[in-house]
Amino acid sequence: MSNEVSIFGDQTNVVPMGDRRPSKLGQSLVYRATSRRIQTSINGTFKRLVNGEQIGAAVRSSMEFIIVDLLPNVSRVYYREKFDPNKEATLPNCWSNLGDKPENNAPDAQHSNCATCPMNVKGSGENGGKACRYQRRIAVLIAGDPTGEVYQFNIPAKSLFGKGTDNTHPFEQYVKFLLANGESPDTVVTKVFYDDNADTMELLFSPRRTLSDAEYQLVVAAQAQAETSNYTKITVAQADGVTRAPAKTEAPAPVPKVVRSAYPDDEVAPVAAEPTKRMSKKDTTPKPVVDLSAVIDIWGEADA
Repeated sequence: MSNEVSIFGDQTNVVPMGDRRPSKLGQSLVYRATSRRIQTSINGTFKRLVNGEQIGAAVRSSMEFIIVDLLPNVSRVYYREKFDPNKEATLPNCWSNLGDKPENNAPDAQHSNCATCPMNVKGSGENGGKACRYQRRIAVLIAGDPTGEVYQFNIPAKSLFGKGTDNTHPFEQYVKFLLANGESPDTVVTKVFYDDNADTMELLFSPRRTLSDAEYQLVVAAQAQAETSNYTKITVAQADGVTRAPAKTEAPAPVPKVVRSAYPDDEVAPVAAEPTKRMSKKDTTPKPVVDLSAVIDIWGEADA
């Protein structure tokens, strides 16, 4: 008789676990219990977070990843309140995985269409920028990690667009560079590092080498897991297990009606006062007061 502990009441025709593959449902539930991501920071470090808690020491300046999944379009995310590390984390007010419309589970959707959303207008955010930010959420393996554990990696807007030099680029141009040279994000080891020449925190991407056979097998296994695709779709807060909803956005006050004119720079024309009629000298002569009582008496006598 086997010494293995079983959870089943009926042991008839039980298939040994070693002969079965983990189900997609089981994988997705494991993912919900344990989430992993790589966090960047303004001090130039990378930190591994598991369920929102840092694991191990931070890595400074650069890391090497294997990108195993990403969405076809850039995502968007909107927080009404400015980030404050001293406040309890909340979910975003609104976000869109494909950058076209809010997700169904966004607690404070701002508009039905991202292209015409008021949070997607210059000046709606700080320093004249847009309140709704671009963002990339990609699933990666850490190069040299034989466990094959998948991590979410979030690429901020300032690291997405622009042109690089040689084989070093912001992310969107980096992907195009790989494809133009017969490679793909999941066929190379990518070096991610901080741009020392940037005024703000910006990341650059560069290919280091092609994959080894062992790394290729890890990529294939990772791409078969449900969590890998999920990491490209959930926000940072969701990855860290945050469930607290944000404060709802207040409805904007009605805009007062403005009188426009042909003044330079479309200035607001002053509203003219009601015209005042000038009185002539003749008009200033007081009119005599007529005693109507005598007239009424006359009318009374005529009717008698």
